[in-house]
Formats: sequence, structure tokens, C-alpha cells
Amino acid sequence: MDIKELRNEIDSIDDKILELFERRMDICRDIARYKNENKLPVLNSNREAEIINKVRLGSPSYLADSSAILFSNMMDISKVLQSEELARGKTFKAPRVFAPENAQVVACQGMSGAYSEKACIKLFGEDKSIRFAATFPDVLDLVENDRADFGLLALENSNVGTIEETYSLLASSHMYINCVVRVEIQHCFAVKEGTDPSKVTKVYSKKEALAQCAGFIKKMGLSVAEYSNTAVAARMVADSTDDTIGCICSGDCARKMGLKIVEERAADAYPNFTRFVCFSKNFSSPPDADTISIAFNAPHTPGGLYRTLTKFAVNGLNLTKIVSMPIAGQDFDVRFFLDFKGSYTNRKVAALLDDLEGTMSYFRFLGNFREI
Repeated sequence: MDIKELRNEIDSIDDKILELFERRMDICRDIARYKNENKLPVLNSNREAEIINKVRLGSPSYLADSSAILFSNMMDISKVLQSEELARGKTFKAPRVFAPENAQVVACQGMSGAYSEKACIKLFGEDKSIRFAATFPDVLDLVENDRADFGLLALENSNVGTIEETYSLLASSHMYINCVVRVEIQHCFAVKEGTDPSKVTKVYSKKEALAQCAGFIKKMGLSVAEYSNTAVAARMVADSTDDTIGCICSGDCARKMGLKIVEERAADAYPNFTRFVCFSKNFSSPPDADTISIAFNAPHTPGGLYRTLTKFAVNGLNLTKIVSMPIAGQDFDVRFFLDFKGSYTNRKVAALLDDLEGTMSYFRFLGNFREI
């Protein structure tokens, strides 16, 4: 047979596969209706294991793993269709409308002059009361104990990546992301008035800010010291009698603290942005929310993460971010944080979230939001 004849034969086989695939999925929908009428769960692990084992035994050895993957994918697709079918008879609770104008008190980390204050003002305006906290967990506690309506925490920077502490806090709390605020970061290198910059040997700032200015700091031959916040570091330098230290902070902060700016643009790359998450105890989102964030533990099975991601592909959902982090106190277990485009008001999306919550050992819906 020549190549054309072989390809024609493949086309013929593909047509038969497609016909059988459609028939299988139609039957899966019928099964979903039966499960719905009889209050049965979508997932039947024993049934899946039986099918995969049968497929492996019935395949030649060189195709055993490939056949198992093929049928696993088909079963994952069928579960998505079954979840959609079950969702037709379900009512999903709609979120409240996120209304920043109704906030009275907003919490963030640091002090006046910090980038987090800039994020608060951008989202809530200048007339809100801002309560500053020393640490990230303290911000969470203020909201948890109803001493602030909303909290803001830095989530990721365009140059140095994610801030793992924020992800960990959100995953372990009962908070929901309501909105994301993007703030431009413009780091400067500043010293106390009267200080000779050539005599400065150490620079203080937040870990992420120091990382964003690593090239400048190396060129200046400075040692680094981490501080809880850029504005707090600036205040410390302003109050210090040590004329060998400086700080990395914003130009506005330096001027507010009465510091002398030695270098206006100390960051290694521009533009430089940090995204802050606004969160609260209530599931609320803007009417035009377009991004959903979730956290989950992938099954400890070959292809476990791949099978989870298949559900998003089947639903035509665009993944925009995936972050993995080790889970403290566990034997190299990993937690995944995933963002995808969608709205909770879409029944297909709501059904997928319901399916994930019901099948994962750990699942947390973090919110439906948009970025401003």
C-alpha cells in the first residue's frame, strides 16, 4: 500500500472512532440523568479502575500505557458532560456584588507611604480609613475579626514572580478574593539627609524590593538587610543615627520621610508592577468579573495533574496562571493555585467547580474577580 492508501485507511478508522465516541458520550449523558434521578455521585472510582485494568489487559504490551491514557481521557470528558447534565437541575448561589464604596475600614501591611497604601487608595479612594498591620497574617486577622471590611496583600510582581506567603494565607483561610489591583512600582535608593552616599554600606528593604533592585545593589557594592516593608525600612533609616545605611522604597515614601533620594530608578527592569489581592470574608465579585482562582491538591497518581487540567480544556476554559507550592509539614506534597478565565454565573463553570470540589482531596474556591 502507498502512503495515500494508508492515510485513507486512517481516515476511515477515524470516522468510526468519532462515531463511537459520540455514541459513548450520549450514553454517558443518559447515565448522568439516571444518577441524578437516583441521587448517585458522578465519580465511581471502582468502575474507572475496572475499565482501565481491562483496557491494559486487552492491549498489546507496547500500547498498554497509551491505551490507559486514552480511556482515562474519555472518562474525564464523560465526567465533565455528566457534571453539566447534573448542573441543569441545580441552583448555584450567586455572589454578592463587590462594592468598594461601601467599605469603611481597609487593612494592609506596612505603614503610610507603602505601595500597599497606594493600592488601597487606587481601589477604595482617599476617604477610607486604612488600618496598617505589621505582617501579612496580621492583615488577615484584622479582616477575620471584623476590624476591617477588606484586606489587601501583595500577590505577585512582574519581575520577581509570586509572593508565596499570600497564596498560603489565602489557601488556609476562609477569605475570598474580591478584586485585584495593579500598582506600578518605582523603587528609589534613599538615605538620610546629611548622609554621604559614598559611605553607605548596607541597604534595607522588603525582600521582594531588594530582589527587584539586585543589579543596582551589586553595582553599588552594598550588603542587604531584609525588612518587613519598604515604608517601614524608610522610617527606620529616617530615625536612625547610623550614616552607613540606606533603603529601597518609593520616591513618594522617601519624600514623606524626609529622606534624600540618591537614585530615582533603582529597579533593574521597567515597567515594574505588583498585583495586590483585595479579599474579604464574603464571596463577592464585580458584575464584570472575568477570572476565577482556585487551589487544589492534585491526585497522587500518574497523570493526576494532567487529568485535572483536561477538564478545563474540555470546557474550553483558558488557563492564565498555575503556581505550585510545597505543603508545609507534609512529605513533598504539592498544592496548586490556578487562575482561569470565566464567570461563576456561567453554569458550565459553576458545574466544573462543583465537580472539582467533590473529587479533590483538597479544594478551595478563592474567588471570581477582575483586575483594575
